[in-house]
Amino acid sequence: MNIVFVEPGFPANQRRFVHALASVGATVYGIGESTDEELGEELRESLAGYYRVGNVTDADQLIEAVRHFQRFAWIDALEATVESHTLPAARAREATGIPGTSVRTTWLCRDKPSMKEALRRAGVPTAASAAVDSSQEAKAFADRVGYPLVLKPRAGAGAAGTVRVDNDEQLAAALHRFGETGAGSIAIEEFVEGHEGFYDTISVAGHVVHDWATHYYPNVLEAMRNRWISPQFVTTNRMEGNPFYAEVRELGRRVIEALGIGTSATHMEWFNGPKGLMFSEIGARPPGVGCWDLYSASNDVDVYREWAHVITHGAPDRPMRRPYAAGIVALRPDADGVVQGYSGVDEFMAAHGGWVLDTHFPGRGSATQPVEAGYMANAWIRMRHPDYDELRRMLDEAGRTVHVHAG
Repeated sequence: MNIVFVEPGFPANQRRFVHALASVGATVYGIGESTDEELGEELRESLAGYYRVGNVTDADQLIEAVRHFQRFAWIDALEATVESHTLPAARAREATGIPGTSVRTTWLCRDKPSMKEALRRAGVPTAASAAVDSSQEAKAFADRVGYPLVLKPRAGAGAAGTVRVDNDEQLAAALHRFGETGAGSIAIEEFVEGHEGFYDTISVAGHVVHDWATHYYPNVLEAMRNRWISPQFVTTNRMEGNPFYAEVRELGRRVIEALGIGTSATHMEWFNGPKGLMFSEIGARPPGVGCWDLYSASNDVDVYREWAHVITHGAPDRPMRRPYAAGIVALRPDADGVVQGYSGVDEFMAAHGGWVLDTHFPGRGSATQPVEAGYMANAWIRMRHPDYDELRRMLDEAGRTVHVHAG
């Protein structure tokens, strides 16, 4: 099978998708912005060909590159795993006659108001939402739905650019900030109370063949607003026979059907609170922030290879038996500036190092990253354990006792 992969060199984990495809027998061609030197010898050895473009988010450039490969090879699939690459890749598929996720499906997964409208029509509970193009429309939505509200870019990924507003003054200030960034239209929706998590799948022809449920502690907006929080997300190994996860799975099935997702990875955010289980953001792509690393560790299965096997052969290779729960705790510096040192690391590793998967502790003098930069922007620890509650306890202990000193 001949597969074109968009941007094999950046970010760094893109290489894992390419190596996985090659490992299951696919012939992989790359389209990217990196030079040959930036790709490196190991990655080039996994590629049968490479076409450099100036911008992988420009559909016309992708189309030109795909047609280059089509001159000498039959291209079976065109894959993109980064959110901002998915829509130009879908347009390139349709322009060059390659099967795969459609422009319509990709657009619905990128445009939040359209996405939520499609989900509501399919009976998937989701927050009241709208696309607004003016402050008058935003104020009318606020008057109709009430505060608090959440504003976000229409085509953003995750929590990037998301703000919560609790009154008219905060709404006006947020709209002004969006205006300064050049946003002509934004998504506005009701703030949904409840515990937040996500449901990830790999599907074949619209049928889920692998899935995982993961929890945030605390919810993302709270985690990204407060330096003192050491946030976590943890994937459970308790899905089977649990009524809550059965409901998550059923709504996930409806999402895949409603959005027309075929053979693809998916990422679905959800909230569970006073109004019940509600789905939020949907992506026809793998999750970010190293989630598949945790899924691989929790199942002793290479999830990247499983994805590649599905894309190449149309079926999974190994089951997910879930012997472990796995999670990450982000360790924030106590101030902006540069890292001056750490405390509590040796003690924590002595007590729990057998359950630690890997760690990241930037060296002294390294520049700190802002709190809102995400879970892997500064120091972190990833762990697994057979017991979900014990894993949570250890991650909590890491957040309390391991400190990043900066200034």
